[in-house]
Amino acid sequence: MVKIDLITGFLGSGKTTFIKEYARYLISKGEKICIIENDYGAVNIDMVMLQDLLSENCNLEMIVGGDGKEAHRRRFRTKLISMGMSGYDRVLIEPSGIYDVDEFFDVLYDEPLDRWYEIGNVISLVDAGAVFDLGDFERYIFMSEIAYAGKLVFSKLDMVSDKKAVLDAVNKIMDEFGGKSFDMSKDILAKPIAEFTPDDFESLCSCGYRHASYVKIPIEDKQFTPLFYFDVAMPLDKLREIAKGLLTDAKAGHVIRIKGFVQISEDEQTELNATEKEIKTTPIVSSRNVLIVIGEGLDKAYINSIFKDYCSVVSL
Repeated sequence: MVKIDLITGFLGSGKTTFIKEYARYLISKGEKICIIENDYGAVNIDMVMLQDLLSENCNLEMIVGGDGKEAHRRRFRTKLISMGMSGYDRVLIEPSGIYDVDEFFDVLYDEPLDRWYEIGNVISLVDAGAVFDLGDFERYIFMSEIAYAGKLVFSKLDMVSDKKAVLDAVNKIMDEFGGKSFDMSKDILAKPIAEFTPDDFESLCSCGYRHASYVKIPIEDKQFTPLFYFDVAMPLDKLREIAKGLLTDAKAGHVIRIKGFVQISEDEQTELNATEKEIKTTPIVSSRNVLIVIGEGLDKAYINSIFKDYCSVVSL
């Protein structure tokens, strides 16, 4: 049977960065893998970031989300059925940063998928700097996405100095919604991903998952809105200025994350990954310049007015 690993984590926690290194390790062991990416809309930013992994032993697939739970569940099931005879040893699934993990288990327990696939591991990324500042509904989403994890990976540790304080904050949120707490000695991997050893990756390959029980709150797609901007071009300093402004501007709504690719000069592109805690830009080569703004209660007209002079198409 093909093992399936689910890599979860709230918006901006670093799932794609982790998957890139985890996939490289699995490929180095001789495993043939497929990575399934799910994101809002037809343009998958994270899939572009993983293009350099494409090889005989690594394939990339995509599921479009953002148009309802049942539609996404149907596409997820269809995708796995179509891949059933592809000869993969392991499938890695990166859902969007707002995801109902029960969907993963429900689909894999369905026939005929329960005869072809077995659940391997649930690994959850925790943004160590952001866990202290989550709003009410964000805390529920965060809890639901890590509750099943066999292992938590603390990311962005440069933002904090006390790992125990991060764990205490995590367990306080778990307790708030009736979830099980985590233990630093056996449930947590708290070090920069670049410093992971083969033993660290092996511990993740066999961490399994936990059974979780908590009071369910429906996750409605409409609560988190994605806005798309295509062919975005502006100087780097202007990009950082706009990102910083949107993340703190009440008129824009509650902007949680901005990510994508931008043309910053005639022959230079940058990848933007911005949250209120950190605005990160990295040189990159991409076939398309597109930005996604994700948040709650976004004022589309207002945000469109900010981007209209810097892109060919504003969000519809």
